[in-house]
Amino acid sequence: MTEQHPKKSVKIVVLGDIGRSPRMQYHALSLSDNGLKVNIIGYTDSSPLTEVLENPNITITQLHSCNFDKGPRFLQLILKAVWQAISLFLTLLITGSCDYLLCQNPPAVPTLPVCRLYCLVTRTRFVIDWHNYGHTIMALSISPSLKILLKIYTFLEKYFGQSAQYNLCVTYAMKEDLLDNWNINATVLYDRPPHIFHPITLQEKHDWFVKFCQKYPEHFTQNDVGNSGDLMTTPFTQIIDNDIKLRQDRPGLLFSSTSWTPDEDFGILLEALQVYETTYDLTKSLPKLICVITGKGPMRQHYLDLIASKSWRHVTVFTPWLDACDYPTMVASADLGVCLHTSSSGLDLPMKVVDMFGAGLPVCAVSFRCLEELVQHGVNGYIFKTSDELSKLIVGWFEGFPSNDEKNRTAQEMRRELTKFQETRWEGNWNLRAKKFFE
Repeated sequence: MTEQHPKKSVKIVVLGDIGRSPRMQYHALSLSDNGLKVNIIGYTDSSPLTEVLENPNITITQLHSCNFDKGPRFLQLILKAVWQAISLFLTLLITGSCDYLLCQNPPAVPTLPVCRLYCLVTRTRFVIDWHNYGHTIMALSISPSLKILLKIYTFLEKYFGQSAQYNLCVTYAMKEDLLDNWNINATVLYDRPPHIFHPITLQEKHDWFVKFCQKYPEHFTQNDVGNSGDLMTTPFTQIIDNDIKLRQDRPGLLFSSTSWTPDEDFGILLEALQVYETTYDLTKSLPKLICVITGKGPMRQHYLDLIASKSWRHVTVFTPWLDACDYPTMVASADLGVCLHTSSSGLDLPMKVVDMFGAGLPVCAVSFRCLEELVQHGVNGYIFKTSDELSKLIVGWFEGFPSNDEKNRTAQEMRRELTKFQETRWEGNWNLRAKKFFE
């Protein structure tokens, strides 16, 4: 009989919400596809992808958080780090040995020291996937009185970052920065959309709009959605003689997603939407606009209060939480995307834009240092710096919508350009760039 070799195994550490860490979930699926047993360790505040949950080679081990919201800020940060370090290390030990440990960074502390210690004890190969720098994120919110903590954090991130056998990163700008400043040689693994993000048919759009209107009826009038139980008519589509048609009086559909964090200034979008509202009253060439913003995060309520304070008549904003299975369909159904991710380091790229491009959706993205590695202005999307620039782009995109031939040609050319981007998917790119580190 042929000797059966046990499958190699890998632990993926996400000291954050697994459901909001798509890149690490894609890693898990690729590792599983290549015959490895995968254990993802992290928090489960939101549901991971269905493909991850149903994969027999992937298990999820939940970490449990503990709130430290009393006492001095300095003490809260220390206690939180200690709790995370102990719970993560014990979880790594309890879940047994593995051949590889793939760690998401940031957060760097206590993740990198704990993972390095575990790898030393168990002789496991250590792989870090650099999404950004933890110390640059920390610098956004830490008070001047706690600068010593920032220095300690930066030292630990550098020291333990240098201890990995292999490193992956998300841009060439980050690869260069890691090498020049910390002597870390990383392989660039660009984010690429998995196959779940793709352009969809008019039938699929109509089915989604029916589901959408039924789920959020408070945002649509009875005239918009017709009066039949199966919603033959939606604000965007209608069925005439058994054929689905796009309505000529449909509103524009603007889409954005966010983690509602300080590095995404959604005030820029709200100011641009205010300009759109005002411009609508001055011209008869704009459609009404529906802006869908999805995501969870610490500043969500702040922006919800700002949105609620507006008395717009032509712009509707609502912020649903979309299930993982609905998110790609929502993206593919929109007319234009907006991304306000700026990057604390200026060295990472917004994965939400990657997903939008995978679904064939042109994007307006706020400018930062290395964004041109992904978005080419006027080719596959637009880059802006201010709310004034964004408002001009949105108004210009929807002027004469949906029958402006010149704007339609521009949209078609951008979508054709995005088909080139869609030729390289996550699965093939991972096999080319990352597979060798797990063989």
